[in-house]
Amino acid sequence: MSAVDTAAPTTTGTVWDELVSELPVGVLLQDEHGAVLAANSLAGHLLGLSRADLLGNRRPAGWQACDDSGAPLPQGAELAAQVLRGNGRLAVPMVVVRDGIAGSRLWADFHAVSHRGRPSVLTVLQPVHTDVPHSRGLIDPLTGLPSRALLLDRLEQSLTRSRTNGSLSTFVLVDVRRLAEVNAEHGFDVGDGLLTVLAGRLRQGLRDDHTVARYGGDEFAVVAEHPCGTGEPIAARVRELTERAVLVGKVRLHPKVRVCWATSDGSAPAHTVVGHVEKRLRVT
Repeated sequence: MSAVDTAAPTTTGTVWDELVSELPVGVLLQDEHGAVLAANSLAGHLLGLSRADLLGNRRPAGWQACDDSGAPLPQGAELAAQVLRGNGRLAVPMVVVRDGIAGSRLWADFHAVSHRGRPSVLTVLQPVHTDVPHSRGLIDPLTGLPSRALLLDRLEQSLTRSRTNGSLSTFVLVDVRRLAEVNAEHGFDVGDGLLTVLAGRLRQGLRDDHTVARYGGDEFAVVAEHPCGTGEPIAARVRELTERAVLVGKVRLHPKVRVCWATSDGSAPAHTVVGHVEKRLRVT
């Protein structure tokens, strides 16, 4: 029997078999609704799913796919829609959870493709043997926070959950003003120390389920989910944490920041939410 199992017999025995069966990565082909059309054996092994469950689009009780923060990933249909309506590619760190216990750690790359004239999603799964977020540049080396790429992925997932569950997602952007002046007057070590302290304050001062990221050279960002209300209390907390005096070595600094935010029910795509907040920050 071929190493590639497919839902459609006409797909077997084709180039798909020859190219995919021996690859050292798991490969899935899904339709626009998230249903698995074909998969190689390694994909099922990495996901901890039997052949019948994988190709029958069934998930056993207690099985769950989460991101590396522990939040459940969107269902297949939602994830496929997210990939197909976005820029055609999505990269997600994934943890397979069984009965509440974290198991396999994977890196999943989703690509929009066309299969027999219909939009489809090709997923490549790789086991994590190293610190993938660091090795892929997803973690900022100075602060240890997620970088912009990982933040945008978290925002996409948050918006998907809001759209699905009826919750809200808030994106907060904070700009540390006059960082260049601090670097010029006190040196880059002091400037880096300031950013490191602010990163630690944000991470410790906000809820564990909020994503705090280094958005740019002098900018941080926060993604938060909440059942109701607006992002104003979150933005106010961000401002409070970042405007406290900071002591870096013998230098005492009094940071000044600009903070802007937007709250969405998930109906707007991530790039629209981000663009709106960036525009407001520029004119503040």
